[in-house]
Parts: sequence; structure tokens; C-alpha cells
Amino acid sequence: MQRICLFPGTFDPVTLGHVDIIQRAIPLFDKIVVGVGINASKSPMFSPEQRLQWIDEIFKGQPIVEGAVYEGLTINFCQKIGAKFILRGIRYVSDFEYEKTIADANRTMDPTIETIFLTGEPKYTSVASTIVRDIIRNAGDASPFLPDAVIKSIRI
Repeated sequence: MQRICLFPGTFDPVTLGHVDIIQRAIPLFDKIVVGVGINASKSPMFSPEQRLQWIDEIFKGQPIVEGAVYEGLTINFCQKIGAKFILRGIRYVSDFEYEKTIADANRTMDPTIETIFLTGEPKYTSVASTIVRDIIRNAGDASPFLPDAVIKSIRI
């Protein structure tokens, strides 16, 4: 059986922290689907198509990584694509507390899907899409936090 993993998020935009987690997860799984989640309660800065394009460009040399856009419960999307693992990145203890609550709910809905936590590299601890969007909105230089594919497309 193939070890399929979903790495869900908004990826608005994709940051170096996201890339770090995905690259370190590559040896662990046979396939990683980077799921761009559509969340009705959020107003993204970038379109789902743009975020998917970044994922495709950043990981074009990694055939096991693919992007997908989904809406609704993450656990339902896992079931749809056959993923038995959900990947989450952790920067701080507070991230773990929040993510564990979600993982527990997901486990209740489908005990066959396991959540895997990877801690981020210390150099990416301060990288958060919310902060990056604020820097971009205010004409700051967000390039230290972003992969080249994102920098080129938003021309910061």
C-alpha cells in the first residue's frame, strides 16, 4: 500500500517554512499532496490557482509532490485521495496545542488516518503567512521568507 500524505493549509503565500516541512517529509512518504484548502472564513490574498502554481513550480523536480485544491473537511479530502497521513508543521508549543485538538477531532472522525507533526527548522520559526502577507501589503521586503518562485511572481 502506498503511503499517501496530505499536507493541508492555505499556503497564502507558500513560505520557506512550508517548503522546509515538505522537503523533510519527502523521504517519509510515497506521495505528498499539498492541499490548498478553501476556507470560507478566510479572505486570501492570492488565488487558489496562483498558490497551486507555486507548489507545482517549487516541487517540479520532486515527482512525489503534487498540489491540489480542496474545500470542506480535511479528513474527507484525505479519504477521497486515499491519504492515511496528515502532515502538520509545528513552530511553537502553542501550534502543537492547536494542531493536537484538530488531530484528535480528525482521529475521532476517521481512526485510520494518522496526523504526523514535524517541527520547523529554527531559522523558519518566525515565518508565518500572516506576517508575510502584512509585509507585502505594506510594501516591505518579504523575500527572506519566500521561495524564489513566489518572489518572482509577486515582484517584491
